[in-house]
Amino acid sequence: FYNPKLYRPPPKVELSAEDRISVNMGGTLAPTAAPGGIAGTGVTAFVQLDQQVAPPPPPQAVQAYATKGQESAGVLTLVDMLVADLDKEMQEMTVEEKDAQKEYEEMTADAAAKRASDSKSIADKESAKADLEAQSEKMAEEKKSKTAEAMATAETL
Repeated sequence: FYNPKLYRPPPKVELSAEDRISVNMGGTLAPTAAPGGIAGTGVTAFVQLDQQVAPPPPPQAVQAYATKGQESAGVLTLVDMLVADLDKEMQEMTVEEKDAQKEYEEMTADAAAKRASDSKSIADKESAKADLEAQSEKMAEEKKSKTAEAMATAETL
């Protein structure tokens, strides 16, 4: 980006008498020479000179075909290990799934038993409430009748 502190104005050029007359009459000056080198540094080119290096030796001749028994055995062993690991993981997952299913069934059985006991408890409490309400009404009627009887007795006396 532009940094005004680094700006250097071009040097002032003294015009000859002929150039001043030409410019005053509306003409233009002859073009100036470009600064020398790259970015005015005076360096004209970056050149990398090749050093004489000996070419690499030619490739060796193709050897007779030989099987790669040990290399492929290592790869096959690795694949066999991966298959064994996958089998082991699948077996662990099936055991975990069975255990989780068993726990779920136990939990649902416990929840069903709790719901049954809760509903029985609610029914028992509702019947007890109904009995107490009936008893309360009966006592209220007895009180009313005894109060009326006591008032009648009090009037006769």
